Amino acid sequence: MMDNCETESEVANVGARKLEGVARSIMRICTILMLLLAVNQTFNLGFLVGFTLVDLRFYYAILALALASGFLLYPATKKAPFGRPAWYDWLLAVMIVGVCAYFFANANNISLRGWEMAPPETAVWMSFIVWVLVLEAGRRAGGIPLALIVGVMSLYPLYTEYLPTAISGFPSPASYTAAYHAMGSESILGIPLRTFASLIIGFIVFGAALQQTGAGAFFMNLSFALLGKVRGGPAKVAIFSSGLMGSMSGSVITNVLTTGVMTIPTMKRTGIRASFAAGVETCASTGGTLMPPVMGATAFVMASFMNVPYATVALAAIIPSALYFFGLFVQIDAMAARENIKGLPAEELPSVGQTLKEGWYYIFVFGLLIYLLLVMRREALAPYYATPLLIVLNQIFSRKHRWNWKAVGGFIDSLGAMFSNLVAILAAVGMIVGALSMTGVAATLVNDLLRIAGGSPLLLLVMGAVTGLILGVGMTATAAYIFLAILLAPALVQVGLNPMAVHMFIFYWGMLSFITPPVALGAFAAASIAKTPPMQTGFEAMRIGSVIYFIPFFFAFQPALVLQGTAMETVVSSGLAFLGIALFACSVQGYVPFVGALFEHKTYAFPLRLLLFLSAILIALPATIIPGWSDLDLVIVALVVALPILAFAMWQNQKSIPAKVI
Repeated sequence: MMDNCETESEVANVGARKLEGVARSIMRICTILMLLLAVNQTFNLGFLVGFTLVDLRFYYAILALALASGFLLYPATKKAPFGRPAWYDWLLAVMIVGVCAYFFANANNISLRGWEMAPPETAVWMSFIVWVLVLEAGRRAGGIPLALIVGVMSLYPLYTEYLPTAISGFPSPASYTAAYHAMGSESILGIPLRTFASLIIGFIVFGAALQQTGAGAFFMNLSFALLGKVRGGPAKVAIFSSGLMGSMSGSVITNVLTTGVMTIPTMKRTGIRASFAAGVETCASTGGTLMPPVMGATAFVMASFMNVPYATVALAAIIPSALYFFGLFVQIDAMAARENIKGLPAEELPSVGQTLKEGWYYIFVFGLLIYLLLVMRREALAPYYATPLLIVLNQIFSRKHRWNWKAVGGFIDSLGAMFSNLVAILAAVGMIVGALSMTGVAATLVNDLLRIAGGSPLLLLVMGAVTGLILGVGMTATAAYIFLAILLAPALVQVGLNPMAVHMFIFYWGMLSFITPPVALGAFAAASIAKTPPMQTGFEAMRIGSVIYFIPFFFAFQPALVLQGTAMETVVSSGLAFLGIALFACSVQGYVPFVGALFEHKTYAFPLRLLLFLSAILIALPATIIPGWSDLDLVIVALVVALPILAFAMWQNQKSIPAKVI
């Protein structure tokens, strides 16, 4: 059912050139070299150079190969030649390779002689060149807003002494700043780029292999086979399929463009409004990147920042992501029941048995990946075992998606596009970390934030949520997370909140820009498929996914929801959260199972539904937010408010039945 679905290569290259000839060959060579270097480093194989590379050399090699590809792939401006790289693109590509080759050759001097602190003159000039080239690569890959933010922040050590005391830090001359950015362990070569080189590369390869072997079609068909015929079936299919694909691809836009081309038209055909259909797909695709086992680049960076295994982060995300998808599912069901939207006819749907027979190996490989990640705790090695197995099984058992040499080339092209895009963004964002590290502002700002918030965890969380949303407008989710993880997370931990809950909170709010206007990139991508106004789609997605604005506050105050508590605390808090979210979703859509519609066409519908909405929040709300209250107290108050309203709605619906019969 996904014959016309776009490939990963097409999705990854939106806004990029379609390289041909020499340029494409060079990009493919760079991509293969990056992959070989990553395998060599991960498995300690010692091929290519006779030994495993010193870490600095490895990072400089990855930086050179990825940015050189990026300069060839991404045009400098909209007016630049699109069919082939311009002469200055070739020049920039050669420059980044040359400069990184210099640092590669001097890796031992950088490590042993402390060049980032006392660089020779040649190294200083090379550092300035890298600074500018990384900024330009970040602009091409991440856009002008990202480049402006990174550019201003990377210069921070030069003007920090002229700022107000609260945000001023230790100044540094331009030469030292450039050297620290280029050679320090906390800037361009900091945690973001290191995480990419050691962890993210493997999962990008796995996600691209899934797309190229037809996993999108399999998960879509499986979703239709299981859920297509129930009420609101196509919308539930979008939730299920987008959740599965997003949990492996880790990309919101890719998810929307791959699953949305099938789910959105099908939803519209069954009577669901176009903007609602696009909103559902947006919310489901966003949730897919929040759901284990593969949660996108930000989750890997989060694990590195917290110095915990990625499996710990993936496990912590299980309950929050389940709550989110449960809220979406209940909303869809309530909407479908209220508007009497049926599922698809059985004859239009694929067979569960036939679907599993054709694609069983996707589930097998998926299971292997989960086992290696969560049981064996081999996150660095897991994708390198799962990917070759997937390709071999695909070649043996799939006729439709069996690779030929053209497919192999497309696979390499898609990897090259994703490698160059992500390295450019992560290297640029690393300079924000480097600038804050140089000036020492991050440490002093914690005390200022605590003073402004008066030591209130709730106020600090609200400040973090608003800041995350604003940063998400101009920065990628990963960049927004890194910024807040440095500046806000220490303050939140200092007021007594759990570190895992704090970082997960920041992670969630960095992702919310995909469904929140005015940016809402996920919604805009879905709107292009649904042929709906982008802003209208964004607000629709915001309403459908409204529960996600509350879930981070729930687990911030009740860390058992991120598996940071006892078993009993986890069971009780999860049960209350699921119950509260079910009522929350029903109140938003105006329909409750076994009760019926909530006061349709009544003037008093809004205040009563609002009370029901607030009751739902009280049920899910951790009692620690309100001093002196227990979970039982909150539930009792919520039930005292909600039960009479539900009884009144049921009485009204039953009273209206005879009138409809007559």
